[in-house]
Amino acid sequence: MANLRTAMDAAFWDMNISTPQALDGASKAVPGDPIPIDGGKASKALRIQQLSLLGNGFPLGIIPSFSPSANHKELGSFALQSLLGKAVVGNWWVGLIGQFRPKKLISSIKAEIATADEWDLPLAKDVAKQIVDKSLYAIGLCSQIALTPSSSLLLSTEKHGERKNRRTKAMLFHQLQDHDITLEAAWPELFRDRKGKYWEVPESISLDCSSLISESGLRYRFGIHKSSGLPQAVDSTNAAEPPLALLPGLCAKAAFSYQMSKDLWRQQETKEDAFVETEKGHFWRPTYDIRLKEPHAAISGIVGGTCEAWLFGGRGIVSVDPRQGESSSGTKDRGRFGADLFGSLCYTFQHGQFRNLYGDLTRVDARFDVSSASALAKKTINLFKTAQNNPSRNELSSPRLNLIFHQQVAGPIVFRVDSKIAIDSSSGKRGPHIEDLIYSLNYSLRVLGSGKVVAWYSPKRKEGMVELRLFEF
Repeated sequence: MANLRTAMDAAFWDMNISTPQALDGASKAVPGDPIPIDGGKASKALRIQQLSLLGNGFPLGIIPSFSPSANHKELGSFALQSLLGKAVVGNWWVGLIGQFRPKKLISSIKAEIATADEWDLPLAKDVAKQIVDKSLYAIGLCSQIALTPSSSLLLSTEKHGERKNRRTKAMLFHQLQDHDITLEAAWPELFRDRKGKYWEVPESISLDCSSLISESGLRYRFGIHKSSGLPQAVDSTNAAEPPLALLPGLCAKAAFSYQMSKDLWRQQETKEDAFVETEKGHFWRPTYDIRLKEPHAAISGIVGGTCEAWLFGGRGIVSVDPRQGESSSGTKDRGRFGADLFGSLCYTFQHGQFRNLYGDLTRVDARFDVSSASALAKKTINLFKTAQNNPSRNELSSPRLNLIFHQQVAGPIVFRVDSKIAIDSSSGKRGPHIEDLIYSLNYSLRVLGSGKVVAWYSPKRKEGMVELRLFEF
């Protein structure tokens, strides 16, 4: 079924969403924004691990991606990534990722050749200068060490040739019997808001404790987050006012949720399903994905609440001029304290066992999300008021409908469409409209049980990439 735990995770600062804008393949969702689309959630596997495995199936181990280069359109959107090298020593490993954007190089070489009268040494030197242009390249270094059987430390840094600064990250993960503890820090951290715009926060530090889902369906998490420095839009030519949640401050937040699911009907797997009889005898025929092996219809839901306290930076926040990156005279007030409720209701229908070569998987997930019960209640009350003085619109007041469609194409290949629909008007648009849309082709890997290679593309952001995802359902 559609991932319900994102309803609570979206309220925190450490929710990873996929992006080809960074070499590690992930950015953070802006906390407090509407729940991100399911197909956009980042893989649980590290990008360097993905490239190591994906390289075996691509020519020369080179994996393509598409991402507009902000402020440098001459570089183009097409990029090639590869794992340049890796080393493993006991519980420690390190790897090097490289990226190359060929458009500018090809255009420059064509221009040099077109203007040259003859092939000579100066022409060769000019072509060589184009090849070593640092704006064409990006490089990233990633390292992880297992401190104990339940603790690990991840360090990474990356530098894009067309950008001034490099990005550095550190993450310490510790697993308890019933909880996960995570400490993350980044300089700067990359965030993506609900409109698809990217922001860099100069310093972002989060400490989070999250419980595992219990048999009763109860789950909770709490944490503290610190942001320093004014957020900067990655695309300075089309910037806007930064989200309030990204402005400097120290915030403590806690949340809880209760999740439940009930099958309306389910066809259990039988021994006859798992084995096929031929002239040569019985052979085992496993499903392409163990989490898609049983046709069923189910309804599930989650309800919960969040509360937060800004220890500093809650009031009198100086607004930012996105064109100059400087503070202005206006101020914003995001409130010192806050509490809210959220909920999601999901219906899932699956036909087929995903075993046969054709026509053995059709699946639909429909999830109705309410990100903020208080914003929805205020909007409902305002509908009954006769006089309104153009109240400010709260994007969270509009419920969202997430639709996910899967259709088997052939064998392990599945076509998937993820869409997020705003039920009400927002952002100047009237009536229901599509806020986000992702198309993807998925190649399931039987050897991983529930793993797949995903090639996705977002028409709204004009970006896409190839990922390895595990246990997504």
